[in-house]
Amino acid sequence: MKSFFNKNVKIALTIIVSLALLYWGIEFLKGVNLFKPANFYYAKFDKVNGLIDAAPITVNGFQVGQVREIKYDYATNKISVMMSMNRDLKIPVGSSVAITSGLIGSASMELTLGDNTAYYKVGDEIPSFVPQGLMDKVKTEVLPGVGGLVPKVDSIMTSVNGLVGNPALVAALARLDGITADLSRSSQELHTLLVSLNRSVPAVMGNVNGITTNLNGTTENLQTFSTTLKDLPLDSTMAQVNATIANLNALSQQLNNPNSSLGMLINDKQLYVNATNAVATLDSLLADIKKNPKRYINVHVF
Repeated sequence: MKSFFNKNVKIALTIIVSLALLYWGIEFLKGVNLFKPANFYYAKFDKVNGLIDAAPITVNGFQVGQVREIKYDYATNKISVMMSMNRDLKIPVGSSVAITSGLIGSASMELTLGDNTAYYKVGDEIPSFVPQGLMDKVKTEVLPGVGGLVPKVDSIMTSVNGLVGNPALVAALARLDGITADLSRSSQELHTLLVSLNRSVPAVMGNVNGITTNLNGTTENLQTFSTTLKDLPLDSTMAQVNATIANLNALSQQLNNPNSSLGMLINDKQLYVNATNAVATLDSLLADIKKNPKRYINVHVF
């Protein structure tokens, strides 16, 4: 009987120890350290936004505790969150706690400490609030604007439908097809022209080379002509030309001067008349000589 009792006790102790280890292991996997002393505080929320047990509680990004338990209070329709805090942490009166959501959907709690010298007691309820999330901002800020855009979009779609159904647009598209066909033909003709040019380019280049050769010869001739001009006595020639121009100027001045000999000869009308009469008389005399030579010429033959 004694051995049987001892055996049952051992089995019972083993089961109790196993259950304790199982509970400790489950809590350890949740992140709860049963052997580390902690202070417990409470907070109540209208919604927890995906908050779960063992979610971290941070102050300025540093973890100071974790969520120990989440319960729904059917009497007040509030959600009560029990928070396990480090015993070294003192929470001033006026502090608050909020639920924050991460980018991947995980939720945590952010504790904002006040600057009061009085502190909450262990087991007190800390004021809480739920900050506006991304979807809430979308609902309150983006969706109203989208709702205002819907009539405008509908008006735009109506205008687009009217434009698409406009016969002028169909005619324009038909003309565009014709323009595209013309461009295609022009491209083919341009290709043919380029092929012809490619064939003609060697001959043109040959002509260009010949022209270049002729230009080179012309350049040499110009250089020779330039050298010849340099060798000419241009200075003496120009001096003679200048002297001749000076003589002509002097002659012109004498002709224009009525008191000079040449001026008197040119400007004397009587001299001109006498000269004209003399020429006329001489002409009459020559005519009479031709008509009656015997009157003026006597020929005697011995």
